Amino acid sequence: MSSTAKPPVSVSAEAFPLTTLPDPSQLDNIKAQLDLVLMALEALTGIGSEAMLQAAAELNVESLVADRVALWRLRQSSPLRKGQGGRKKLDVEEARALVLISCHLAKEHQELIRRAVALLEQVTEQHQEPHQTALLGDYLDTFSNTYQERMEDGEEVSPPMLTNLALKLLIDLLFYSAANGPRRLWLALLDRTQSRKASALGQK
Repeated sequence: MSSTAKPPVSVSAEAFPLTTLPDPSQLDNIKAQLDLVLMALEALTGIGSEAMLQAAAELNVESLVADRVALWRLRQSSPLRKGQGGRKKLDVEEARALVLISCHLAKEHQELIRRAVALLEQVTEQHQEPHQTALLGDYLDTFSNTYQERMEDGEEVSPPMLTNLALKLLIDLLFYSAANGPRRLWLALLDRTQSRKASALGQK
């Protein structure tokens, strides 16, 4: 019987197209978005740093995300986070590694993500509130509590805004759990940074 095991994934320029290097402000936005994606995964699945480090090892990117401290520093580097303990610089290869880890974990929990998104579609069609279901209610409460605890503006963001953010991230996770998830997430990150940059230039 032939083996169907796939070789370990590496950080590949082909999987992550990059015509120009993101500038520091764009990397800041990428850091923030990646941290939110991982936060949504944590809130829905209950995973923690051990699962993320295990994913890094399976993907052969443990040199970039070596241990709990390294992972914490990468995530704490998000400009949205409270405190100044994290390293403020995140390079492109580290960002790509976090993309791989995020999508690997999303794929591992694809069934749960699909169930949550299907439930969201159902309650939307029935004009019900997502909080009224156990799965979505637990996810939204956990995400909101985590955001308020970790983020600088946590106490200022209204509950409806946090709910909208959590639900958008949930739907995004479904796309990132697909086979081409890493490419989708990377292109989305670049597109968002370019859009914000263009908007900022337009305001000058």
